[in-house]
Amino acid sequence: MKTRIAVLVSGGGTNLQALIDAQKSGIIKSGEIVLVGSNKADAYALERAKNAGIEGFVMRDETHLLEKLAEEKIDLIVLAGFLKILSEDFIRAYEERIINIHPSLIPSFCGKGAYGLKVHEMALEYGVKVTGATVHFVNEIPDGGRIIAQKAVEILEDDTPETLQRRVMEQAEWILLPQAVEMVSENIAKGE
Repeated sequence: MKTRIAVLVSGGGTNLQALIDAQKSGIIKSGEIVLVGSNKADAYALERAKNAGIEGFVMRDETHLLEKLAEEKIDLIVLAGFLKILSEDFIRAYEERIINIHPSLIPSFCGKGAYGLKVHEMALEYGVKVTGATVHFVNEIPDGGRIIAQKAVEILEDDTPETLQRRVMEQAEWILLPQAVEMVSENIAKGE
């Protein structure tokens, strides 16, 4: 039986699209995205879900989200640009079943307030030569859960936060997240 996956999003859903494409191409074969939830009604990611024939919903609050996840018998939650911190109770309800993608090599440029373009601004300000993306399990500490996979991306001299963000997505996030989702889905399907 396939692992039932819910993807939570807040914005455009480029990582969601990478997951949908990976499912279509067979990279994700042990799991199936059956639900896309957003905390924002105008998130373009909901349109991507609709175009892919996946149910989308707008969550009112965490209780509503938990009810929907239970109703859909969700095994794995993927945070893909979900800009909301989940409560400890929520995380405990899905321990080792929530994964997140972060646009840096954790433990660098992560934690509270480090998301989106800010992460790439931090990396450029600091002057690091390599950045990347990290997929990790979610625990009660923002970006503090056990690391599943990482991929490095070189920083170029003329990089802006925007060019760096794009390259990290293309060279790391869109490759790494589907691979990690398949790996975790396979373990869940095997009962591990």
